Amino acid sequence: MSISSAPPPELLDFEDPVTGDSSIDLPRAQAAVAELLRALGRDDNDPHLRDTPRRVAAAYAQMLTPRETSWTTFPNDDGYQGLVLVKDIPFNSLCQHHLLPFRGVAHVGYLPGERLFGLSKLARGVELFARDLQVQERLTQQLANWLEDTLSPRGVGVVMEAEHMCMSLRGVQTAGTLTRTSVFTGLLSDAGPLREQFPH
Repeated sequence: MSISSAPPPELLDFEDPVTGDSSIDLPRAQAAVAELLRALGRDDNDPHLRDTPRRVAAAYAQMLTPRETSWTTFPNDDGYQGLVLVKDIPFNSLCQHHLLPFRGVAHVGYLPGERLFGLSKLARGVELFARDLQVQERLTQQLANWLEDTLSPRGVGVVMEAEHMCMSLRGVQTAGTLTRTSVFTGLLSDAGPLREQFPH
């Protein structure tokens, strides 16, 4: 499909690929943004702001809707026992307290049992949970739980590092500060050479 044939943002279907729900009401979101602009003392009839409600509603809808994907696994026929680790997976999410972005990288790995994931699925899994109103701690735990539930591996490790705009742009205004969260389960719960492969 060429770029020119893509539908405009207000016509895109922002259906949740996990639940199948289409809970994003774009016209209502646009009206809310227009009201917010007025409440902030801005003239939403200003030529520069006239299209802002539509743009903001479409932007949030996109940031809150992961791409549809399937979670097929395949058998670990060769009995691979080593660590599968994908580092530096970029992600963007939205702070549920301020609706401001936080962004960073995720390092996601597991010790296989009987099933394996394609490597791209680890990056897609990060996107799945990041495209929501989140806190980093919950996001990290959700990724670990998802791997445990989907693969029944011998161990899981998830480390996330992110800068939060709600700290950088407001409040203490500490630009460049990174927050690191981690979850380790199973054979990765204890310190050792396998766990040392994760950033620390």
